[in-house]
Amino acid sequence: MRKLATPLVATVLALTAFAGVAQADYPEKPVQFVVPWPPGDLEDVLTRMIAEDFQEEYGVAAAVVNKPGGGGGPFPGAIEVANAPADGYTIGSFIIAIPVVGPQIGIPELNPDPFEPLGNFLTYPFVIAAGGNAPYDDMKGLAKHAQDNDVVLGHFGGPLVPTQVTLGLAKEMGFAFASDAAFDALDCNTLASGDVDVINTTLQLILPCLDDVKVLASIGSERIPLTPDAPTVAELAPDLGVALWNGLFVHKDTPQDVREKIIAVAKKTVMSERAQKLAKETGAAVYWQSAEDVSKQIGADIETLAGIDKLLSE
Repeated sequence: MRKLATPLVATVLALTAFAGVAQADYPEKPVQFVVPWPPGDLEDVLTRMIAEDFQEEYGVAAAVVNKPGGGGGPFPGAIEVANAPADGYTIGSFIIAIPVVGPQIGIPELNPDPFEPLGNFLTYPFVIAAGGNAPYDDMKGLAKHAQDNDVVLGHFGGPLVPTQVTLGLAKEMGFAFASDAAFDALDCNTLASGDVDVINTTLQLILPCLDDVKVLASIGSERIPLTPDAPTVAELAPDLGVALWNGLFVHKDTPQDVREKIIAVAKKTVMSERAQKLAKETGAAVYWQSAEDVSKQIGADIETLAGIDKLLSE
């Protein structure tokens, strides 16, 4: 018996040691952070910072891959993360729409929601803005103008949260946009071209022409420091208050030890001096919110969006 037990024990110990080595090996090959939007906006810039620090910390290549398209779905970047192995080598950098809207609009790969959060790191300074020559200066003026004039709204996608909030605010204020259109980018050129009258976009994209546009309102719980005179949508219509955040997500089957390695770098990055400097320069909130708190946030946001959907269907 003693002779039989010795090889068995040795085998168990060897397997245990091998498992420990396998877990410790992550990451041992290139890692990609998938951003489902074009490069240049805040989620892209901050995710690139995280990727750079990840590469430096663990000594493997790490890069951001932009997968834009489908502002109202099907979110090809999110689908790529959903279909990738749950091993931590494909990480999603997702806005609120992916876990909140994605499962609701008939995208098979996103319903049921295949992701779990690692943590949120950004709340966008998202605004409703018009050109500097617009004959109105605030949402009240826009509402009055729209009674007798066609006003066209530009957005990133009809089902997306900022668009739904903007349409809901219009209804609460007694007007409707004559038409709306989705764009991959909503920046200074969008307003200057005259293709639309009003856009909802991140402040980052119109910073170069901020002196030449009118910020009518911001979408979020607090006023943006760079546009302190523009009220929040929540001030104008409390039931429409929602924060527009971005976080890191992985497939729900991703091992916990892998998640912890990603979180350790991301948390350090977003609290770094360079990330906080970016926050100050752009009016964004850059922080780290735990996975547990993000899950609660998603639940609350789903309820808020359900209320907005009901408002718009009345």
